[in-house]
Amino acid sequence: MKKARNAPPRRAVVKRATKETDIRVDWTLDGTGQGRIKTTIPFLDHMLELMAKHGLFDLTVRAKGDTHIDDHHTVEDVGIVLGEALKQALGDKKGVRRFGFASAPLDETLSQVTVDLSGRPYLIYNAKLPHRRIKGFDLYLFEDFFQAFVTHGAFNLHVNVLYGRNPHHIMEATFKALAKALDQATSLDGRVSGVLSTKGKL
Repeated sequence: MKKARNAPPRRAVVKRATKETDIRVDWTLDGTGQGRIKTTIPFLDHMLELMAKHGLFDLTVRAKGDTHIDDHHTVEDVGIVLGEALKQALGDKKGVRRFGFASAPLDETLSQVTVDLSGRPYLIYNAKLPHRRIKGFDLYLFEDFFQAFVTHGAFNLHVNVLYGRNPHHIMEATFKALAKALDQATSLDGRVSGVLSTKGKL
Protein backbone atom coordinates (compact mmCIF):
# COMPACT_ATOMS: atom_id res chain seq x y z
CA MET A 1 0.00 0.00 0.00
CA LYS A 2 1.29 3.46 -0.86
CA LYS A 3 -0.62 5.44 1.78
CA ALA A 4 -3.95 5.63 3.56
CA ARG A 5 -6.72 6.96 1.32
CA ASN A 6 -7.32 10.21 3.23
CA ALA A 7 -3.74 10.81 4.37
CA PRO A 8 -1.97 13.94 3.13
CA PRO A 9 0.33 13.32 0.15
CA ARG A 10 3.93 12.50 0.95
CA ARG A 11 5.45 15.27 -1.09
CA ALA A 12 8.47 17.56 -1.01
CA VAL A 13 9.52 20.56 -3.06
CA VAL A 14 13.21 21.38 -2.85
CA LYS A 15 15.14 24.17 -4.54
CA ARG A 16 18.89 24.59 -4.69
CA ALA A 17 20.79 27.36 -6.46
CA THR A 18 24.55 27.79 -6.64
CA LYS A 19 26.91 29.61 -8.97
CA GLU A 20 27.04 26.37 -11.01
CA THR A 21 23.45 25.08 -11.05
CA ASP A 22 19.84 26.02 -10.39
CA ILE A 23 17.57 23.06 -9.60
CA ARG A 24 14.00 22.51 -8.46
CA VAL A 25 12.49 19.11 -7.62
CA ASP A 26 8.86 18.39 -6.79
CA TRP A 27 8.44 14.76 -5.72
CA THR A 28 5.20 13.05 -4.67
CA LEU A 29 5.88 9.51 -3.50
CA ASP A 30 2.26 8.37 -3.77
CA GLY A 31 1.78 9.23 -7.39
CA THR A 32 0.81 7.67 -10.70
CA GLY A 33 4.09 7.77 -12.61
CA GLN A 34 3.94 11.28 -14.05
CA GLY A 35 7.43 12.51 -14.91
CA ARG A 36 8.08 16.08 -15.99
CA ILE A 37 11.81 16.22 -16.42
CA LYS A 38 13.95 18.93 -17.99
CA THR A 39 17.60 19.03 -16.95
CA THR A 40 19.11 20.13 -20.31
CA ILE A 41 20.85 16.71 -20.40
CA PRO A 42 18.71 14.40 -22.57
CA PHE A 43 20.03 11.06 -21.32
CA LEU A 44 19.60 12.10 -17.67
CA ASP A 45 16.05 13.24 -18.52
CA HIS A 46 15.36 9.80 -20.00
CA MET A 47 16.60 7.98 -16.90
CA LEU A 48 14.59 10.15 -14.49
CA GLU A 49 11.46 9.73 -16.60
CA LEU A 50 11.94 5.96 -16.28
CA MET A 51 12.33 6.29 -12.52
CA ALA A 52 9.09 8.25 -12.22
CA LYS A 53 7.11 5.92 -14.49
CA HIS A 54 8.23 2.61 -12.99
CA GLY A 55 8.26 3.84 -9.39
CA LEU A 56 4.77 5.34 -9.78
CA PHE A 57 6.14 8.64 -8.51
CA ASP A 58 4.94 12.06 -9.63
CA LEU A 59 8.25 13.76 -10.24
CA THR A 60 9.07 17.17 -11.65
CA VAL A 61 12.71 18.12 -12.12
CA ARG A 62 13.85 21.42 -13.58
CA ALA A 63 17.58 22.04 -13.80
CA LYS A 64 20.05 24.24 -15.58
CA GLY A 65 23.74 24.51 -15.05
CA ASP A 66 27.15 25.17 -16.53
CA THR A 67 26.93 22.31 -19.04
CA HIS A 68 28.97 24.42 -21.46
CA ILE A 69 31.87 23.51 -19.18
CA ASP A 70 30.89 19.97 -18.19
CA ASP A 71 27.80 17.93 -17.27
CA HIS A 72 29.25 16.93 -13.90
CA HIS A 73 27.89 19.76 -11.75
CA THR A 74 24.34 19.40 -13.06
CA VAL A 75 24.23 15.59 -12.79
CA GLU A 76 25.65 15.54 -9.27
CA ASP A 77 23.51 18.44 -8.04
CA VAL A 78 20.34 16.84 -9.39
CA GLY A 79 21.28 13.82 -7.25
CA ILE A 80 21.71 16.10 -4.24
CA VAL A 81 18.29 17.71 -4.64
CA LEU A 82 16.54 14.41 -5.34
CA GLY A 83 18.05 13.00 -2.15
CA GLU A 84 16.88 15.95 -0.09
CA ALA A 85 13.40 15.68 -1.62
CA LEU A 86 13.16 11.96 -0.88
CA LYS A 87 14.23 12.50 2.71
CA GLN A 88 11.72 15.29 3.24
CA ALA A 89 8.86 13.44 1.55
CA LEU A 90 9.44 10.39 3.78
CA GLY A 91 9.07 12.50 6.91
CA ASP A 92 9.38 10.44 10.08
CA LYS A 93 9.24 7.18 8.04
CA LYS A 94 6.49 5.76 10.24
CA GLY A 95 4.89 2.76 8.59
CA VAL A 96 7.29 2.51 5.63
CA ARG A 97 8.52 -0.88 4.53
CA ARG A 98 12.09 0.48 4.62
CA PHE A 99 13.66 -2.24 2.44
CA GLY A 100 13.24 -2.62 -1.29
CA PHE A 101 14.70 -5.00 -3.85
CA ALA A 102 14.12 -5.31 -7.57
CA SER A 103 15.64 -6.95 -10.61
CA ALA A 104 15.05 -5.50 -14.05
CA PRO A 105 16.03 -7.10 -17.35
CA LEU A 106 16.41 -5.32 -20.65
CA ASP A 107 17.24 -7.77 -23.41
CA GLU A 108 20.77 -9.04 -22.66
CA THR A 109 21.10 -7.01 -19.45
CA LEU A 110 20.06 -7.80 -15.88
CA SER A 111 20.40 -5.21 -13.10
CA GLN A 112 19.60 -5.66 -9.41
CA VAL A 113 19.04 -2.83 -6.94
CA THR A 114 18.60 -3.02 -3.17
CA VAL A 115 17.49 -0.09 -1.00
CA ASP A 116 17.43 0.40 2.76
CA LEU A 117 15.95 3.66 4.04
CA SER A 118 18.14 3.32 7.10
CA GLY A 119 19.15 6.93 7.66
CA ARG A 120 22.71 5.88 6.85
CA PRO A 121 24.13 6.83 3.45
CA TYR A 122 26.11 4.11 1.72
CA LEU A 123 26.60 3.25 -1.94
CA ILE A 124 27.79 0.05 -3.57
CA TYR A 125 27.96 0.47 -7.33
CA ASN A 126 28.96 -2.46 -9.49
CA ALA A 127 28.20 -1.51 -13.08
CA LYS A 128 30.82 -2.28 -15.69
CA LEU A 129 30.19 -0.38 -18.90
CA PRO A 130 31.62 -1.56 -22.23
CA HIS A 131 31.53 2.03 -23.51
CA ARG A 132 31.80 5.20 -21.45
CA ARG A 133 29.79 7.66 -23.55
CA ILE A 134 26.43 7.91 -25.27
CA LYS A 135 26.21 10.86 -27.67
CA GLY A 136 28.91 12.65 -25.71
CA PHE A 137 27.33 12.06 -22.30
CA ASP A 138 29.74 10.54 -19.77
CA LEU A 139 27.97 7.55 -18.20
CA TYR A 140 30.56 7.45 -15.41
CA LEU A 141 28.79 10.50 -13.97
CA PHE A 142 25.96 8.25 -12.80
CA GLU A 143 28.13 6.93 -10.00
CA ASP A 144 28.53 10.53 -8.77
CA PHE A 145 24.76 11.01 -9.19
CA PHE A 146 23.99 7.95 -7.06
CA GLN A 147 26.55 8.97 -4.42
CA ALA A 148 24.95 12.40 -4.10
CA PHE A 149 21.48 10.84 -4.04
CA VAL A 150 22.26 8.46 -1.16
CA THR A 151 24.31 11.00 0.80
CA HIS A 152 21.53 13.57 0.87
CA GLY A 153 18.71 11.04 0.99
CA ALA A 154 20.39 9.14 3.85
CA PHE A 155 19.86 5.61 2.62
CA ASN A 156 21.75 2.49 1.54
CA LEU A 157 21.83 1.78 -2.19
CA HIS A 158 23.39 -1.33 -3.71
CA VAL A 159 23.53 -1.50 -7.50
CA ASN A 160 24.71 -4.72 -9.08
CA VAL A 161 24.61 -5.20 -12.82
CA LEU A 162 24.90 -8.96 -13.25
CA TYR A 163 25.54 -8.83 -16.98
CA GLY A 164 24.98 -6.68 -20.02
CA ARG A 165 26.52 -5.62 -23.31
CA ASN A 166 24.76 -2.41 -24.33
CA PRO A 167 25.52 0.59 -22.07
CA HIS A 168 22.10 2.15 -22.72
CA HIS A 169 20.44 -1.11 -21.65
CA ILE A 170 22.65 -1.29 -18.56
CA MET A 171 21.69 2.16 -17.33
CA GLU A 172 18.02 1.81 -18.29
CA ALA A 173 17.69 -1.53 -16.47
CA THR A 174 19.42 0.01 -13.46
CA PHE A 175 17.04 2.97 -13.24
CA LYS A 176 14.01 0.71 -13.69
CA ALA A 177 15.23 -1.55 -10.89
CA LEU A 178 15.93 1.53 -8.75
CA ALA A 179 12.40 2.77 -9.35
CA LYS A 180 10.81 -0.53 -8.32
CA ALA A 181 13.06 -0.89 -5.26
CA LEU A 182 12.29 2.66 -4.11
CA ASP A 183 8.58 2.12 -4.70
CA GLN A 184 8.71 -0.95 -2.48
CA ALA A 185 10.85 0.64 0.23
CA THR A 186 8.77 3.84 0.46
CA SER A 187 5.43 2.02 0.48
CA LEU A 188 3.48 1.84 3.71
CA ASP A 189 2.68 -1.41 5.52
CA GLY A 190 -0.23 -1.33 7.96
CA ARG A 191 1.48 -3.98 10.08
CA VAL A 192 4.38 -1.65 10.87
CA SER A 193 3.90 0.24 14.11
CA GLY A 194 6.13 3.30 14.21
CA VAL A 195 9.33 2.70 12.25
CA LEU A 196 10.73 -0.63 11.16
CA SER A 197 13.74 -0.69 13.46
CA THR A 198 14.56 -2.19 16.84
CA LYS A 199 16.15 1.16 17.66
CA GLY A 200 12.82 2.92 17.31
CA LYS A 201 14.28 5.46 14.92
CA LEU A 202 15.50 5.64 11.34
